Amino acid sequence: MFTPTNEPITRVAAIHDMSGFGRCSLTVALPTLSAMGVQCCPLPTAYLSAHTAFPNFTFLDMTADMIKAAEHWKELNLNFNALYSGFLGSEEQIDVVSNIFGTFKTNDNTLIIVDPVMGDDGKAYKTYTPGMCSRMRELADKADLITPNITEASILLGKPYESAPVKPEDFKRWLEELSGGGKRSVIITGVRPTHCRIGQVYFDRIHGDFGFIERDYVGQLFHGTGDLYASVVVGSLMHGKPLADSIELAAEFVRECCELSFGDGTSSSEGVRFESLLYKLKM
Repeated sequence: MFTPTNEPITRVAAIHDMSGFGRCSLTVALPTLSAMGVQCCPLPTAYLSAHTAFPNFTFLDMTADMIKAAEHWKELNLNFNALYSGFLGSEEQIDVVSNIFGTFKTNDNTLIIVDPVMGDDGKAYKTYTPGMCSRMRELADKADLITPNITEASILLGKPYESAPVKPEDFKRWLEELSGGGKRSVIITGVRPTHCRIGQVYFDRIHGDFGFIERDYVGQLFHGTGDLYASVVVGSLMHGKPLADSIELAAEFVRECCELSFGDGTSSSEGVRFESLLYKLKM
């Protein structure tokens, strides 16, 4: 029988897919959270030979094993400081994750973070049906923090992507709606006020304030940077850092990784080279 140690452990359940090649999802979340001194407990939603930007990838659905793993965690009487979900492959998986939230959110100190991975560049991913998008709205409603990009924010709000604001200050209404009247924090990523700048607008439910944090755009977009960004934010929050400070840390770290990767010619589909920079996240 599992016996907890007397030492405090900061523990995050990371519910994402895993790709054997291409830096994204669990292959990003696990090393990032570990480098930040957080125990990452992965719960794979699927295994892919490579992420979906590559042709002919294999896909192993892990739904049945997700249910078994969650049941075993419950038997072990595990507690988590945060429950952090990402890409989900079906409506059934959304139900499974919703049940996991209900089971393991034992008190108000257990944070639920939903990265509603549904699309990009104004389009939902091919695997996301209208039914899945609707259910993702329900899952996001259970969160303490959501981290959509502009495409995903428009889907959650049921608004045309073309109606998305351009100026950071004009996102305030979107943030208010996504926050559910101030009950959750929201970060919208991928805001481009100019062609040479990129950043995130946010609403902080604790302080009730809105903000915009930006960095120079290095000249290329890389797959998996949203996963890396959200994982750094989660790791920082687990150390009790304010949301604004966590966003600053994540924005700067992702920028440095993009700069390194762009400089050495890493292809966008491989994702950013973050491994050699993880030491900068030690807290």
